[in-house]
Order: sequence, then C-alpha cells, then structure tokens
Amino acid sequence: MPTHVPVFIATTLLLAMLPGASQALMIRQVLEGGQRTVRGTLAGNATGFLLWSTAAAAGLSAVLLASPTAYAVLRIAGGIVLMILGVNTLRTALTTVSTRPPREGGRRTGFAGGYLTGLITNLGNPKAGVFAVSVLPQFVTAEGPVFLSTVALGALWALVSASWYMLLTWAVSRGRALVSQPTVLRGLSVTTGVVLLGLGAAVVAGV
Repeated sequence: MPTHVPVFIATTLLLAMLPGASQALMIRQVLEGGQRTVRGTLAGNATGFLLWSTAAAAGLSAVLLASPTAYAVLRIAGGIVLMILGVNTLRTALTTVSTRPPREGGRRTGFAGGYLTGLITNLGNPKAGVFAVSVLPQFVTAEGPVFLSTVALGALWALVSASWYMLLTWAVSRGRALVSQPTVLRGLSVTTGVVLLGLGAAVVAGV
C-alpha cells in the first residue's frame, strides 16, 4: 500500500505550484475561453496524470525512458504542441486583444476542446513521465497490490494538481475586472505565449 501520503501530497502540490506549461495553459484558457473550456482543460490535465501513473504502474514509462528514440519522439511532439499553443496565444494577443476589449468569457472552445488541449499538453510533457516512473515508486511499498497502489497515487496526484489549478483559475477569474483591461490582458497574453513558446523550445531541445 502507499506510504508517506502526506509527503507525497506536499511533493505533488509543490510541483503543481511551480511555473510551467500547465500553469501558463490554465491562465490562457481563463483569459481566452469560457468556464466550460477551463473545466475541460482541468479534466484533460488530470486524465494525463492518471494515464502517466497507470503507464508507470504497468512499466510502460520505464520502457519509454529506456528507448532514446521513443523518448525523443515524445519530447519533440510535446514541445511542438506547447509551441503551437504559444503561437496561437501570441497571435490572439496581438490581433484580438490589441484592437478591442474581450467579451465576457472570450473565445469559447467548449469542454471537449479544453479537455483535448489539457490532455495533449500533459501527455506531451515527458517530464511527467519521468516523475511517474522515478518518484511514484518511492511512495509504494513492495507489499500489497503495487499496481493498484501506484494508480491510486496517480489519482491523488491528479486531484492535488487539479485542486491547485482550480484555485489558480479562480483567482485569475476573480481578477477579470483588472485583467480585462486591454493593456493588462495583452501583457498577460503575450507573457503566457512567450512562456509556452520558451517551454516548448526547451522541451524540444531536451533542456
């Protein structure tokens, strides 16, 4: 059974709080999408954590990390996805945001679109796989149902991360009166786009 659950929760919470692709994506979705899009992104991101942990439990992540070619393909694909999101965010910031104030809810892609974006972004991040295969086993004992225990920790990982992102998106949404100002929103969108582009380039480069 899983051990040191409080330590695991603290670890995953700190990881979620670190600036990265998921945080940039969540802010982007709040600024450009509606609540359904945000909820879909949260669900897709959480599903990605569950898939990574299940793959780790089944040993697939270890196989992936042992294959330089497979790892490189996944890393490059994930980086390209992040870069595309960055380009789209910058394009929106430099065209729509700069010419008129955004409508309430911004551009809506719906739950399905948000879900797919969150899922692809998560699965396109090989660092999540590294965490799943290298950190999750440290919190599982050799006794008991190791597979189920690892999957359970993955579910907890997804829950902790989703809780933090829900708090983050709530805070950004509450500050919409401020960020809805064209100048502020443009600055946030440009910053988010640059972060996504930089993260995507770093992932592609293997940094």
